[in-house]
Amino acid sequence: MENTTVDNLKVERWESQNHGGNPTTNESKKYAIFVGRYQPYHQGHTSLIMQKINQGIPALIMVRDIAPDAKNPFTTEQTVEMIEKFHAAHDHDVKVMIIPDIESVNYGRGVGYEINEFTPPENIGFISATKIRQSIKDENDDWKLLVDESIHADVEKYLLESDVKL
Repeated sequence: MENTTVDNLKVERWESQNHGGNPTTNESKKYAIFVGRYQPYHQGHTSLIMQKINQGIPALIMVRDIAPDAKNPFTTEQTVEMIEKFHAAHDHDVKVMIIPDIESVNYGRGVGYEINEFTPPENIGFISATKIRQSIKDENDDWKLLVDESIHADVEKYLLESDVKL
């Protein structure tokens, strides 16, 4: 897959390694699953998820249910709302759901689906939610370059409403 631009989002090609197997061939719609905290949902997350969306594969984004703290300032519900808002703004085939916090992700051989490890391209730069939160704490608007414009207002609003101090 080549680097592409979709809905004004630059999508770099990520290297992929399959650790599982090949998908089963049933006729139903299949989803690529992504699990994370997404604190906040930034261009690294969207670039990764676009690897599947650009192939016409819908995404199921599973948000870990965690309590807000300095490292995770958004509630799970706020995080889900921002993810849904971003993908709705770009008309992506995405479902978002909350899952309990997890200890590990495990699989057996011959699982009937791919288990892909994606490695970002070197030229994508270092995108870090920690860096984004520090930029917000420092009242530096550089974070806005790493988070889609469709959720800027939500990030700021939720942080102002939060009892958690960055």
